[in-house]
Amino acid sequence: MSRPPASPGPRILLVARHRAVVGGVESHLRTLLPLLQARGFSPGLLFEHDAAPGQTCIDEGLGIPVWNAAELGRGGVLQAVAAWGPGRVYQHGVQDLDLEEALLERYPALLFLHAYYGTCISGMKRHAFPRPVPCQRVLGPACLVHYLPRRCGGRSPLTALREYHHQQRRLALARRYGTVLVGSRAMREEYLRHGLAASQVVCVPLFGDGAPDPEPPAPRPPSGQLLMVGRLTDLKGGVELVRALPSARAALGRELELVVAGDGPERPRMEAEAVALRVPVRFAGWVDRAAREALMRRADLLAVPSVWPEPFGMVGVEAGGVGLPAVAFAVGGIPDWCEPGVSGELAPGDPPEPEGLTAAIVRALGDAGHHARLREGAWRMAQRFNAEAHVDALCALL
Repeated sequence: MSRPPASPGPRILLVARHRAVVGGVESHLRTLLPLLQARGFSPGLLFEHDAAPGQTCIDEGLGIPVWNAAELGRGGVLQAVAAWGPGRVYQHGVQDLDLEEALLERYPALLFLHAYYGTCISGMKRHAFPRPVPCQRVLGPACLVHYLPRRCGGRSPLTALREYHHQQRRLALARRYGTVLVGSRAMREEYLRHGLAASQVVCVPLFGDGAPDPEPPAPRPPSGQLLMVGRLTDLKGGVELVRALPSARAALGRELELVVAGDGPERPRMEAEAVALRVPVRFAGWVDRAAREALMRRADLLAVPSVWPEPFGMVGVEAGGVGLPAVAFAVGGIPDWCEPGVSGELAPGDPPEPEGLTAAIVRALGDAGHHARLREGAWRMAQRFNAEAHVDALCALL
């Protein structure tokens, strides 16, 4: 006698802006969906922007139901979702706040705050003038006063006013969720300062792309390379890193080469600064996962010179998985994984200055024994940020 087919597990509707894997949020969801399926959940995906031809989709190969908000319209989406009947909505931030509010009113919902939703007009949480510094201000009318003179975002006062009201509404919606998830202590503190309850905001461990090495890193001779990974914008501090290297080379008494895996609008400034300071920099451009891992295995340090408060900084965990410690400014969620003297070295982040980054590089590389301990410490750190721990915590909330 054959068994009847297994009944579907609890239906969870994941809501995101993009169907394509275009950034960290989508990469996270791409990994998370099959893990939820393995735990017995039946996920569906609602998105605002469909994938273009050739782009990898979050739901690729999973056979889950999907809904395109741009095609169906708000009313059509709500009708289709109601027919499917989710038991819970897992929201990851959409632009259409009327849609978000409608889902929140109809279903039990969780919200994951990947970035500064509702706490900053521009979402960058930093001042650019007279020099880049993280901003600790609580969203309010004073933000409008500072927005243009401190160059917090664009240069249009009308845009600033429109985005201010949009972010005010985001924050009001966030306060209505029973549970809000964040990925770092800094993000939890950010939302507590903005009026969310301590019982409401839960920090869950994030996880990198791929599992850490099964064994601690083996000893090897130094390569003299520092590696920077990611999109090159003014938020990422590439120019500050280039400016830190001449003094670091002088203090260490040996050559250092900066390898940059990524591209972006800040590259010309980095190139010009490197030529002016005679710093050897090799721009590898965008690389695939295998090439990125190979660069990480060769480098002595990962440099994460972000001058804005990174909500987490997943690249540090991924580097730690192959035994690569980091140097970074102490901003945002970075101190969650970059512990000074254990898994890397930190420079003061308020303000983030090249001199502080120089000192962190010298501390990390100045003693071979210390550097070896940092390599093992980075590898041990990466074990804590794993997919199973994340899904365990998430399932307890779902």
